[in-house]
Amino acid sequence: MSRKRTLVILILIALVWGGAMLAAFRWFEARYLRTFEGERAELFSGDALSLPPALRGPGPVRFVHFWDPGCPCNVGNQQHLAELLSRYAGKEVRFYVVQKPGTEGRLPAQLSALEPLPALPGADQLPASPAVGIWDQQGELAYLGPYSEGAVCSSDNSFVEPIIEAVLAGRSVRASHSLAVACFCDWQERDQP
Repeated sequence: MSRKRTLVILILIALVWGGAMLAAFRWFEARYLRTFEGERAELFSGDALSLPPALRGPGPVRFVHFWDPGCPCNVGNQQHLAELLSRYAGKEVRFYVVQKPGTEGRLPAQLSALEPLPALPGADQLPASPAVGIWDQQGELAYLGPYSEGAVCSSDNSFVEPIIEAVLAGRSVRASHSLAVACFCDWQERDQP
């Protein structure tokens, strides 16, 4: 075989191989990679939010996780939530979950300790999820807002642990209005233009 013919065959093989790699990358990118669009600013206000009558008044600290099964932002906080459940197991903290109305889905098995609440008075006013509400031992709303700020949620950047620790120590916390930039999904249906 001539040298020129060998070179042409090698170039064709390289082009076919490069085309196959590009096609595989495009397929992978289209199937698994998504642009991150969930990070935005949200203002949380707990003025209208309250516990259901059965949970009001003195008692343990009440932690309520607001969850939308279709929200991709949940992935970022589910491990953190599982760590919170483990960390505060056996302490005077009760964990609940409120699922976005009209949605279907199940929490991962690691979060099965969350007790479902069918609804919370004022929860329809929430701007976004995932979010958390924390009520102190007197049944007063101590915190309403996101788990943390930014795209990733962990114990390192969490707002939640310091609030729970302060409430458990008997300190008064009133952080029921918060503004944060994080990964959120709409809790309320937005009007289409």
